[in-house]
Amino acid sequence: MTDVAEGWSEFCRALERAGKVVLRDTAPDTPLDRAEGFRYLSRLAREMLYSCVDNADPDFPRLHQLDLVKIGADNPDNVYLSANIRGDRSYRIIGQRGTIAYFSIGSKANRYAKDGTMASTGELSDADLVAEPDGTIEIIASATEQGRNWLPLAPDSTGLVVRQTYLDRTTETPGRWWIERLDGPAEPAELTPEFLTAALRRAALAVHGTAATFAAWTEMFMTRPNELPDFGQNMFQRAGGDPEIFYLHGYWTLRPGEAWVIDTDVPDCPYWNFQLNNWWMESLDHRRRTSVNKHTAQLDDGRLRIVVADRDPGVGNWIDTCGHRSGTALLRWLGADAHPIPECRVVPLDSLTGEEDR
Repeated sequence: MTDVAEGWSEFCRALERAGKVVLRDTAPDTPLDRAEGFRYLSRLAREMLYSCVDNADPDFPRLHQLDLVKIGADNPDNVYLSANIRGDRSYRIIGQRGTIAYFSIGSKANRYAKDGTMASTGELSDADLVAEPDGTIEIIASATEQGRNWLPLAPDSTGLVVRQTYLDRTTETPGRWWIERLDGPAEPAELTPEFLTAALRRAALAVHGTAATFAAWTEMFMTRPNELPDFGQNMFQRAGGDPEIFYLHGYWTLRPGEAWVIDTDVPDCPYWNFQLNNWWMESLDHRRRTSVNKHTAQLDDGRLRIVVADRDPGVGNWIDTCGHRSGTALLRWLGADAHPIPECRVVPLDSLTGEEDR
């Protein structure tokens, strides 16, 4: 008989070890950054417990909205949904498209707890979907092709990720989606000590693995501060990225009175955005001016200027640092044929106030 009490103790010890990610030498140690780091671990623990314990059964999956956890430069314009599945099962996902600007669904092989990857095993996006006359969309996720909207699964598929992306939150409505297994058992399996002990172990590994993965990303971005270079798209795709998106990640650091100025051409594409994140790659407070997208940005003759600073200089598209002196950032081009690399520089903030300097 499995000793559940020992399994719980092991889980608690593993969470304590995960705290070392927050205390690593490269991470900022300001009171704000340290507090956000441990809050990040608490958010990960909450999400992984739900995913590994309460929503773990691939025979009875539920699409779960990831609205209380921020992972890997989560997009503030997105409504994320996820569900646990297995590649040797078949599933029906059914719903209404809504009026949101962009929709995609992918099957993933989630290995964050082992090697920091979440490879795509199948993808569908807006361009692929065929709706019924009443607007309903039915997607079949399976190893063999089925139906008009088929999402491929692989033997190592473990989850589904839905991205619903706003351009304008004031006018757009995301879809409503449900999932069920096809030809599955009538009743879920009863809880056993063996399952719970293994689930707690998986949850703890996922917390530590996820935190360590993205801390390592930030350390890589730190090698090129105050830039938004192309670090290579394969790494971002292996970690669960959307194949339609070209990702430009970066690390920023500013002294008091400085601004990070980002200038770029904007390609013709259905969606793009820029966002500021903390060191842990969590998007900053969505209630403040911490992101800008195709709908909300002001352009000048097709050129985009973003100004990252602790106060609004009155020019460009200001992004609020929310009390931070360093962190990460991301510029996404979705569905674009060209992927401009921005020109970035750090300047005195007062040099921008009330005037254009380009």
